[in-house]
Amino acid sequence: MKRSEDNSPKRKAMNTNTNSSPGQRKLQTSMERLQVQQANVNRRAAGSNWQAAMGTENHNQAASSSASTSTASTHETDATLTKSARNRLKRKAQRNRYLAMDCEMVGVGHNGQDAMLARVSIVNKVGEVLLDKHVKPRQPVVDYRTSVSGIRPEDIENGEDFKEVQAEVVKLLQGKVLVGHALRNDLAALGIKHPKAHIRDTSVYKPLCKVVSNGHTPSLKRLSMAVLGKEIQTGEHNSVEDARAAMSIYNLIAADWEKYLEKRQKHH
Repeated sequence: MKRSEDNSPKRKAMNTNTNSSPGQRKLQTSMERLQVQQANVNRRAAGSNWQAAMGTENHNQAASSSASTSTASTHETDATLTKSARNRLKRKAQRNRYLAMDCEMVGVGHNGQDAMLARVSIVNKVGEVLLDKHVKPRQPVVDYRTSVSGIRPEDIENGEDFKEVQAEVVKLLQGKVLVGHALRNDLAALGIKHPKAHIRDTSVYKPLCKVVSNGHTPSLKRLSMAVLGKEIQTGEHNSVEDARAAMSIYNLIAADWEKYLEKRQKHH
């Protein structure tokens, strides 16, 4: 009886190994080792890629967490800055709620007896200059009054238009408490009005006039020396200096002044 031949791949491989030469078997063994090594390399690479992937994910999570913390910190900083900005605006509003104004005039008309606006200065509660402008003459100037006003021809020849300056002053004084000395003259020169309840005029505050000049109207120069111990107007007048002096006087006695006004309002 004839035996059947085994044609399976395994059998063929065995036959091949059996029938192959030593050199061929050595080559085949080397190839098998290479395949095993490559498989191990692939597995290690897969593991390495997985670790790298996990590392990237962890890094991304850390970066995301850091970004969130940074964003929260930025928002907190913005909030702090916003609060700080609000406080600055509040302080600025308080400084600018009370404004002091002073004007310098030149003489026009017959013998220069009439006063015409030549310069206007406005400062806030802490003396910061908010406006300081010379004004072009609207009439021929007869007397520059330089020894008192400090105004010279070139100052007002290069000055600004009266209407424009007037509009700026009105806008600046809107809703503010106006401080000054003999303000009726300054307001008249500007051709504007201001609510009486919002005026603090050092020339007509009775308790001050009584103490400094026995009830008479004192000059700003005298008030400054008596109340502040500071000498002003030693030569030509300066409207910025005078406005600051009036504001300093008011600041020093503001509490008493406001109480005085409250009592007067109650009695009326």
